Amino acid sequence: MEVTKQSPSFTKLFLKKIFQNKLAFAGLILVIIMIAIAIFAPLIATHAPNEMEMSDALLSPGEKGHLLGTDNYGRDLFSRIVYGARISLIVGIGAVAMGAVIGILLGLVAGYFGGLIDSVIMRFMDALAAFPFILLAITLMTVLGTGLLNVIIAVGVGNIPGFARMIRGQVLSVKEELFIEVTESLGASQSRIIFSHLLPNCLTPIIVYATMSIAGAIISEAALSFLGLGIQPPTASWGNILSEGRSYLIIAPYIAIFSGMSILLSVLGLNLFGDGLRDALDPRTKV
Repeated sequence: MEVTKQSPSFTKLFLKKIFQNKLAFAGLILVIIMIAIAIFAPLIATHAPNEMEMSDALLSPGEKGHLLGTDNYGRDLFSRIVYGARISLIVGIGAVAMGAVIGILLGLVAGYFGGLIDSVIMRFMDALAAFPFILLAITLMTVLGTGLLNVIIAVGVGNIPGFARMIRGQVLSVKEELFIEVTESLGASQSRIIFSHLLPNCLTPIIVYATMSIAGAIISEAALSFLGLGIQPPTASWGNILSEGRSYLIIAPYIAIFSGMSILLSVLGLNLFGDGLRDALDPRTKV
């Protein structure tokens, strides 16, 4: 009796590809650490992030129980960086989610209907993409004002053209497939074709692009906060911690170093994991 060998599941293949890719696995570990720090910030932080003690200002790392030292107001730097991870994650996920929802809808409509609708939507996306990402965010923050929600909106708007272009390209390819023609001939509604057939076939590039876009959103939030247009003190943000640290580079360089390293490691982790995710989800790659 011949025993057929059962092919491994998609999940097993996916995990195997991730674990075999050392850089992707390292990125995954960094992402998990960042998420854990953001979620459990109250448990990890050793001090209240906004608690000031001027007599303890600019303490070196390790002094008086402050793991990473203190800033110019005597606030515990480790605790502020831990809470800053929460802000970065909220902005990163929130801005990308906003950009993805709007961009995906526009890309689906433009790619499926084509013609005048496609031209109008994509020319508007081209006009939006013509602005440098950070310049567009700065302009929107100037109009909207500072605050967490406004940062998410400003960064999210900058993500819309990328998602729209990417999804439109995928739709133009998928809608030429035979199963779409069969579905149309069976009388399926346009909304059903778009959301039940086209969108599911575009999920892989969406997931990969969104993962990498979170890294860009974190950098944008840090840049806005560094310039004083994003998250405002005393709320802890890696960007405003870095901005405060630049005034003390000679006597307390660790303020800028630790906040800068936090941004670097989180963005590096997301990009490495995004690269691995792209390879793992590509059906053309073999284990």
